Amino acid sequence: MPGTRKLGRPTDHRKAMLRGMVTYLLEKGSIETTLARAKEVRALAEKMITLGKENTLASRRAALAYITKEDVVSKLFNEIAPKYENRQGGYTQIYKLGPRRGDAAEMALIKLVD
Repeated sequence: MPGTRKLGRPTDHRKAMLRGMVTYLLEKGSIETTLARAKEVRALAEKMITLGKENTLASRRAALAYITKEDVVSKLFNEIAPKYENRQGGYTQIYKLGPRRGDAAEMALIKLVD
């Protein structure tokens, strides 16, 4: 269930980290992170893309309230969301990369589907 992982952080730090990761994912197209974080980011990024598909003033303001950069919001509404117009969810993919060298945390690559 999305939104239930604590990720070893206080609530405000966790929310800020996830906002930054969603912004970066929409800006760059992919992120390499731990598997638990990738699963949390996936749920939030898909909600943002669904907002982008609505393309109303209210949905744009809701996206601006969550995404930290205005140019990423305009990219979401002008480029990313129209690409997924006929797709009913499943806008991201998660690839497992194996354990991280330092602490053996399971790493993953999350990227937008082409």
